[in-house]
Amino acid sequence: MQQNTNLKIQPIVKREERALDIVYEEEHELAWYRMNAHPRPCFTSQLIGDIQSNFLEVINKNSRKVKHIVVASNTKGVFNLGGDLDLFKSLILEKDREALLKYALKSIEPLYQFYIGLGKDITTISLVQGDALGAGFEAAISGDILIAEKSAKMGLPEVLFNMFPGMGAYSFLSRKVNAALADQMILSGKLYTASELFELGVVDILVEDGEGEQAVYDYLRKQKRSWNTYKSIRKAKRCCNTVTFEELTEIATIWVDANMKLGHKELRMMERLVKRQASK
Repeated sequence: MQQNTNLKIQPIVKREERALDIVYEEEHELAWYRMNAHPRPCFTSQLIGDIQSNFLEVINKNSRKVKHIVVASNTKGVFNLGGDLDLFKSLILEKDREALLKYALKSIEPLYQFYIGLGKDITTISLVQGDALGAGFEAAISGDILIAEKSAKMGLPEVLFNMFPGMGAYSFLSRKVNAALADQMILSGKLYTASELFELGVVDILVEDGEGEQAVYDYLRKQKRSWNTYKSIRKAKRCCNTVTFEELTEIATIWVDANMKLGHKELRMMERLVKRQASK
């Protein structure tokens, strides 16, 4: 399947302005991708581009033999609060469907790569140590393993401004739980605790606060003992519950068209949510 990889990536600048920090641990063949809150803890175009460009580097070179990627956050109490609502609001007001579609399609590229382990049998892990909302929650559930600390909260608040999550929520949730529960989670806008999501089977590993990083290493050691089994199960799971890039693209397009129908009431609510993002 051919994907667009001609992304315009902004240069990484001084540390406090970087959208992503990457640390490689040779001993574990592990890459930590830690998101930075700049200017808000959401999926800005820069953050999306930085993640995708580094994924492409691993896909094309993988000189460091990365076998595990963990996506986490540098922002205390926040994993990621979702899409760039400020950008959405501006593009909707400008009636710029093309630019919004470009953002959506750019967003699902790294999401899909994370889901398929970059096509290289890489174990993808989401470490959620704070709030994961909207696209932040979608990103968290797209990997092989979701590790969450007990204080973390996750949910899909898009219904608050008459929208739905269009970057994989239904695709991934309906395969993790079932279609009826996925509907309920999306339409309620409820914020779930990590414990509730563990009971539902959305969170794979639940740990006490402050134990998330150790849980990653514990899982890697457990996986290493039965690497062939874990690798084969991941492949079998994708065969049985395949999420295709075409499916994500089609849903993202529906999401864009729905956004273009929002009115001033919904945009005012979106603006209030932007302020909440900034406060984090």
